[in-house]
Amino acid sequence: MEEQILVGIAGQDRPGVTASMMEILARHDAQILDIGQADIHSTLSLGILFRINEQTSGQVMKELLFKATELNINIDFSPIGDDQYEEWVSQQGKNRYILTVIGRSLSAKQIAAAAKVIRNQGLNIDSIRRLTGRQSIKHPEKNVRACIEFSLRGTPNSQADMQSELMQLSAEMEFDFSIQRDNMFRRMRRLICFDMDSTLIQTECIDELATEAGVGEQVKAITERAMRGEIDFKESFKERVALLKGLDVSVMKTIAERMPITEGVDRLMSVLKRYGYKIAILSGGFTYFGEYLQRKYNIDYMYANELEIDDNGKLTGNYVGEIVDGHRKAELLKLIAQVEKVNLAQTIAVGDGANDLPMISEAGLGIAFHAKPRVQANAKQSINTIGLDGVLYFLGFKDSYLNE
Repeated sequence: MEEQILVGIAGQDRPGVTASMMEILARHDAQILDIGQADIHSTLSLGILFRINEQTSGQVMKELLFKATELNINIDFSPIGDDQYEEWVSQQGKNRYILTVIGRSLSAKQIAAAAKVIRNQGLNIDSIRRLTGRQSIKHPEKNVRACIEFSLRGTPNSQADMQSELMQLSAEMEFDFSIQRDNMFRRMRRLICFDMDSTLIQTECIDELATEAGVGEQVKAITERAMRGEIDFKESFKERVALLKGLDVSVMKTIAERMPITEGVDRLMSVLKRYGYKIAILSGGFTYFGEYLQRKYNIDYMYANELEIDDNGKLTGNYVGEIVDGHRKAELLKLIAQVEKVNLAQTIAVGDGANDLPMISEAGLGIAFHAKPRVQANAKQSINTIGLDGVLYFLGFKDSYLNE
């Protein structure tokens, strides 16, 4: 006859603790059914579930206890009956989700609120891991951030309600979140598409051009209405471009060189290129500025709107080709995915305005970044508290990976 025994080990972490325990189990041909280990502030928590012949189980526990005493760590044993074990096994086939929570810092109140939503939705937390590096108390860094990832098991009572509750908490308690099915597509994202204005850069290029043309307030008002979804993007685009008539194109170089890059973009682009992601800019802005960023970050694809220029180097107030609006952005995302032979579930879209919603909805992972209220209300993931490199945590990257 054989039995299952769960061993719990806790104490000061040091090299060799796990090896010492496993050596004892190995000598007695124990079968390992489950194992997990965590280290918090140099304190070890190790769990081992093993199956062994009942005639030798007493000797094994005795040896484990002696070794724990020698290592000055705590150990306890719990017998697990066959029926209890089988019930546990049957739960493993349930749906799995990953909840990622990010903020400049994370308090007990924020984590408690997220955990309450998890509990009320009938989900079990299998594990929690920190994705960000440890924060210094004596030497706080600029632009610090904290991120933890919950691995969840089960099926939410209502995924829509869970999303809504987390979105409300996010706004009230100043943290960002992402809830994703934990499947192979989540682990194999390959294509990421960005809006440009107010996403990769902290300005709207058409507003910058309008300021140079002396029509800044008129254009800015139209832009804001379009981004909120109050007027049709194509119509607003035509109105704004018409107001730029007569502007010398030489100002575009000056504007491009002073464009404020969004916090985290340098780090994000470096990591994405290092790990082989295909990157695209899909912008309702202008090709000149998109091409500037494309060269700067070695971006694979860039689609934006082209301004018409007359023989004297002046803007005509017209544009060339098809307008890149929200519908066109979604089409381009699907087209690039097809060219790159990437499943749509492996795509990511990031944007802030109403014209980004179609591609955000189409992508496998759609992220609203410091977005307008309508966009946040319709997006499943959002980032409002930190820079654009927060996207990396939604992809499962840890700071320890990124600093290699």
